[in-house]
Amino acid sequence: MTLANGRHYLAIPGPSVMPDRVLQAMHRAAPNIYRGEMPDMVHTIVPDLKAVAKTKHHVAMYISNGHGVWEAALVNCFSRGDKVLVLSTGRFGTGWGDMAARLGIETQVLDFGYTSDVDLNRLEEALAADTDKQIKGVLMVQVDTSTSVKNNVLGVREALDAADHPALLLCDNIASLGCDEFRMDDWGVDVMVTGCQKGLMTPPGMSFVYFNDRANAARDKADLVTPYWDWQMRIDPDYFYEYFFGTAPTHHLYGLRVALDMIVHEEGIEAVWNRHKVLAEAVWAALEVWGQAGPVRPNIAERDKRSHAVTLANFGPGNGLKLRNWMEQSYGVTLGIPLEGVESADDFLRIGHMGHVNGQMVLGVLAGLQAGMTALQIPHGPTGLEAAMKVIAEAT
Repeated sequence: MTLANGRHYLAIPGPSVMPDRVLQAMHRAAPNIYRGEMPDMVHTIVPDLKAVAKTKHHVAMYISNGHGVWEAALVNCFSRGDKVLVLSTGRFGTGWGDMAARLGIETQVLDFGYTSDVDLNRLEEALAADTDKQIKGVLMVQVDTSTSVKNNVLGVREALDAADHPALLLCDNIASLGCDEFRMDDWGVDVMVTGCQKGLMTPPGMSFVYFNDRANAARDKADLVTPYWDWQMRIDPDYFYEYFFGTAPTHHLYGLRVALDMIVHEEGIEAVWNRHKVLAEAVWAALEVWGQAGPVRPNIAERDKRSHAVTLANFGPGNGLKLRNWMEQSYGVTLGIPLEGVESADDFLRIGHMGHVNGQMVLGVLAGLQAGMTALQIPHGPTGLEAAMKVIAEAT
């Protein structure tokens, strides 16, 4: 017998749950892309995108996924033969560095493994060793969804400043923008990349590069930039057709406008951060209690280094796969698969708690996991769900 029939819940770390209002806004006829409603609306989107990132600088919009804006950031900042320092805490930090290498950029990788955040002491040593200041940029990921680690972005900036190092700081916030606290200007980030399909609650297809004037000055010297990825074409929405280098992603823009209304104008970005914090802590509370009498453990041991958007957890030998299958086939919830780099893929699963999520959605996932462990006879502390409920009760 299955209890999965009914509305299925996708609890993976992106694409996240899309609000019905966003989907309804997209379900309409195509607009005129040259004048009127559509160009006018984009003028309202730009300041709200900046508000989510806490920046007064530039944002360029692209029709692409996150890998596209990885490339856009690199080609606008660097030339062939330039050197970048890659801070790897999972698949996506490594992946961005691999892309840089394929573009002809020299990469120096500091690998911190799959269970740790960036070690600032090792970073400081690498910067101190670069006496000729050959490193032109530092690439990092605020939240790597493959490991669910959250890195200290401000700490990386402080390390650069302490070393009096001129390298640009580039940060991947694809998983974390609109979920984990991020303050681009206050934290001294020069370039930030993100996508629309996670914290911004819009179907996949648009991505963004945020950059300050210092990064824009580097663009003038970069020999890798190509016409489509050139961000200088995408600064002024008055030139609407050129702004998107062709036809705009019209229906994504309608959805994004509604999503930003919900984030910026209705809930407020600080409240959004706090909601994600509480829901993440509910997930952690359940995992920690389950682990008191079983093999369950979060991938990241220290709470202050865990993402508020996604949690990777080990449920014991083979149990991650068994639980993912049980949740999908018997309960109606799809959980995230682990990505390469973990000890054993069959032991792990990823719980997405990003974007348009609330207490009953997260508690429903946790209740299913506890029921699944009972059904599959996986040892666990029996009051994990109650621990999660307590977190939510106390927060409200």
